[in-house]
Amino acid sequence: MRIVIGSDHAGFPLKETVVDFVRSLGHEVEDVGSFDDKPVDFPDIARAVTHRIASGSAERGLLVCGTGVGAAIAANKVKDIRAAVCHDVHSAHQCVEHDNVNVMCIGAQIVGPWLAKDLIAAYLAAEFSSDEEFRRRVEKLAEMDDAR
Repeated sequence: MRIVIGSDHAGFPLKETVVDFVRSLGHEVEDVGSFDDKPVDFPDIARAVTHRIASGSAERGLLVCGTGVGAAIAANKVKDIRAAVCHDVHSAHQCVEHDNVNVMCIGAQIVGPWLAKDLIAAYLAAEFSSDEEFRRRVEKLAEMDDAR
């Protein structure tokens, strides 16, 4: 799978671990920054990640910021993006299975490298359910994108 990964300065210390781990799982990775711990605005990084997904050049994304919250808010502003903050393994896989999430957001100040790896493994292994109820609900989310 093609995965795009980005972080702000607060997420930068965890991002190298994230990139290396995703590659170790056999996925293709594009790192869109940040590339150091100097302050950067998380909406700019979220835009870089989400535009690659929306354009089809990546299948899923990972955003790492301080809490994951700002990144999720920014990512969800982009049409066809469904982003979720995940700090537990159940949410990391269920957000894909039930809600077809295509950007997972992690808070580097909340989770450490070990839990981040578990979250990422669960997120990337998950597949969207074929159950009609989940597909119907995600279609309604897409209709809400069009209502903007």
